Amino acid sequence: MIACSHPLATSAGLAVLAEGGNAVDAAICASAVQCVTDTHMTGIGGDCFALYAPAGQPVRALNGSGRAPAAATPEALQARGVTQLTQASPHSVTIPGAISAWCLLHGDYGTLPLERLFAPAIRYAEEGFPITARVARDWAVFGSSLAPDGPAARLFLPAGRAPRAGDVLRQPLLGARLREIAARGAAGFYEGQTAARMCRHLQSLGGLHSEEDFHDGATTARWEQPIRAGYRGHEVLECGPNGQGLAALMILRILEGFDMGPQVAQADRIHLLAEATKLAYHHRDALIADPDHCRGVTEELLSDQVIARLRARIDPARAGTPALWSEPEHKDTIYLGVVDAAGNAISFINSIFHAFGSTLLDPETGVLFHSRGSSFRLEPAHPNAIGPGKRPLHTIIPGMLCKGGRAVMPFGVMGGHYQAAGHAAFLSAVLDRGLDIQAAMEEPRVFAFNGELQVEPTLPSDVVDALAARGHRIAPVAGPMGGAQAIRLDPATGVLTGASDSRKDGMAAGF
Repeated sequence: MIACSHPLATSAGLAVLAEGGNAVDAAICASAVQCVTDTHMTGIGGDCFALYAPAGQPVRALNGSGRAPAAATPEALQARGVTQLTQASPHSVTIPGAISAWCLLHGDYGTLPLERLFAPAIRYAEEGFPITARVARDWAVFGSSLAPDGPAARLFLPAGRAPRAGDVLRQPLLGARLREIAARGAAGFYEGQTAARMCRHLQSLGGLHSEEDFHDGATTARWEQPIRAGYRGHEVLECGPNGQGLAALMILRILEGFDMGPQVAQADRIHLLAEATKLAYHHRDALIADPDHCRGVTEELLSDQVIARLRARIDPARAGTPALWSEPEHKDTIYLGVVDAAGNAISFINSIFHAFGSTLLDPETGVLFHSRGSSFRLEPAHPNAIGPGKRPLHTIIPGMLCKGGRAVMPFGVMGGHYQAAGHAAFLSAVLDRGLDIQAAMEEPRVFAFNGELQVEPTLPSDVVDALAARGHRIAPVAGPMGGAQAIRLDPATGVLTGASDSRKDGMAAGF
């Protein structure tokens, strides 16, 4: 079974499984397709994280987040008059890590050649693909950000406007890059003419990148130990820092001290989630960074002493003082999960950060660069300060639910900052109230963000009023909040149940 946020990715990955490919093969194939068809959300110029559970073996965490250029320091940027790392700044472009991650994952676990896995994506890039409804909606909302960058505007705003649902878009240069990577592996992206051209383009915009930085990017991905926490008789696994999975585990550990069952009023449950979210995110923003620069933070923040202290700060009847943070809002990501016939399971996420990433498109290679470096701080003393070879704080987090030492559900929730809170809300709905995974995804979403409680329009008005009465500053959101996919395994029967959030165009499918 495979669950993706775009139907063409699901169908491509399902075909790989049907041919005998494994979960890794299907995930790479599907992600490559989405780099073409969901180009405003993901791409080969982005980053990647994954949790992989080989059947009968421990779960492994893959960190495919890129690093800052060797010349990037707060002092160097300040000398250039940079006071803020904005979305469209070349200084917000770290060396993309996705291809490094794909190639490491494929080299260790893949079974089918990259030429086969990239074939659907190459076809869609070169021959064209139809714009789906949710993609068209996002393009119309965010497409104006492309206007300042001539190459990006020419490609993604044909005829001077955002494509509409049913329009066909082609990206032949992107297809050529995928052909290079299929033939040469990571070297096809991080070395040779492609790397030189990407570097030259970023330098022309004022970037501090060097060809050596790109060469180093080929080996930037690495295997790490996942971090974990118990919840209601299960174990929840996340990728560790520099991702925000630690915040998701903190929220769950705080909530485990409260009754979140079906007999608890909806407003009460939402209030507890909001308060736990504010506490966890406050610590995320102050302490989470490149893992080499925040050693010991996971153990400390998940300790019984810290969790008990944070839990005690929650007043069930009143909203606490909001914890504000200053990172840019992170929105755009794709998530997919796969389980193969042998029981291997992968939770996989790929992103270019903001909508259309940095909006900076290299006209010679067709690579759209992400904007992940805008998460860095410019204060030298902050653990997440930009620095040579550092990885920034990341919001993209794949999740894996385990029971009895066995993976039972790869899952993910898209939506930038919301992802950690989304993981906690989704798992609570499944484990505290027994909802099936599709119903858990469809529930109205809320998010305590920037001193407000964002609420989707489907949340009942009486619940909204009850939350306002507790002191929450309500901020209705007009559109859908994020998306989700999950596949649940029944260890007793071997049956797989898949779900794909209706907020996206995607689907779950199996055979």
